[in-house]
Amino acid sequence: MARSGADRHQVGHARWKFLTWCADSDIPEVRTLAATVDRWWTEIAAFIDTGHSNAKSEGINRVIKLVARNAFGFRNADNQRLRTRCVTTRRARGHLRTAQL
Repeated sequence: MARSGADRHQVGHARWKFLTWCADSDIPEVRTLAATVDRWWTEIAAFIDTGHSNAKSEGINRVIKLVARNAFGFRNADNQRLRTRCVTTRRARGHLRTAQL
């Protein structure tokens, strides 16, 4: 809906239909999903309104944590920081992608 140009009324109606469908479900996981969507609605609505998310920064943070775990035990903290920095730059990520194929 973020790119469909739906107005707040349409979004609200779609949310109501979804939550009603989930409430009528006999599947516990669907009800849990509805509770999660309802709990995160402020953030979901912000994405729908703006079309922006923090996915890019979350992805970079995930890579940093992964590299830090893989580099655990390095004796030189500067080398560990340099490795993390290199992996999170655009140029290095593109190179890693082709190297992994």
